[in-house]
Amino acid sequence: MKKDTHPEYHLIDVKMTDGTVLQMKSTWGKEGDQLSLDIDPTSHPAWTGGNTRLMDQGGRVSKFKKKYEGLGF
Repeated sequence: MKKDTHPEYHLIDVKMTDGTVLQMKSTWGKEGDQLSLDIDPTSHPAWTGGNTRLMDQGGRVSKFKKKYEGLGF
């Protein structure tokens, strides 16, 4: 196997939507960096059974609806 072809694999902190922080190994960022999630398994309808609604983080849903408002959605 060639040397220096794979990215560095290290520990990062992952901040969930409810504020809890988990340590995971990743190739993202640098050792000790924190990744904040907008959607995670505790809030996404695919894992919660559809009982919760997604929050419009950054106005993405509103922007989409405004862009396509005249198409009958």
